Amino acid sequence: MTQPAPHPGEPHDAGTSGRLNQLRAGVLGANDGIVSTAGIVVGMAAATTSGPVILSAGLAGVAAGALSMAAGEYVSVSTQRDTEKAMLATERIELREDPEAELDELAGLYEAKGLTPDLAHEVAVALTEKDALRAHAEVELHIDPDELTSPWQAAVASIVAFTIGGALPLLAVLLVPTTARIPVTFVAVVLALALTGSVSARLGQAPPGRATVRTVIGGALAMGVTYALGSAFDVSGM
Repeated sequence: MTQPAPHPGEPHDAGTSGRLNQLRAGVLGANDGIVSTAGIVVGMAAATTSGPVILSAGLAGVAAGALSMAAGEYVSVSTQRDTEKAMLATERIELREDPEAELDELAGLYEAKGLTPDLAHEVAVALTEKDALRAHAEVELHIDPDELTSPWQAAVASIVAFTIGGALPLLAVLLVPTTARIPVTFVAVVLALALTGSVSARLGQAPPGRATVRTVIGGALAMGVTYALGSAFDVSGM
């Protein structure tokens, strides 16, 4: 998943975009780890009381999910990075072939932000003399040339977060008495999803309430479906 470009008027310092990218990948990874692993272990707990069987299924699910999540993040963010590089390459060509038109374009962008024509032109000239590519990249493309998105950061953040998220329902289902496994896991997962849903919404500057409810309902539905499937294939007596 790719992160949205920052709003043109938002101030940002070096490293902010990269940290947000890691945090976004981490939150999404943790959420997916919680939901997918909870679905597996709840389904297995409904089908069997064997701790080793539930543990094996849960560990396999965490490993497969974490690797899949990391691979998906790497591919997605790599595509975003390639797009950013292509946009910067195009901008370099335009600056080299028609610098006057690019200067007028930059001045127009600052004028659209509310500066007077004279001041916009003055700012554009000053920034162009200092670093023309950076000036256009930040104002026109909303890219920091020295801080392109990192696919490796996103991949590592997601694999670690997925593993941590997946460990929660796995431990919840194994560390309590057999009769309490499913209700305890359900409660633990709902609370964890409420937290990740709220954090995810705040990262996207959205109202946390609605996003949290959606996340919790999605996780509860996943556990309900896998519980029904596990109950249908009850092998505890075999």
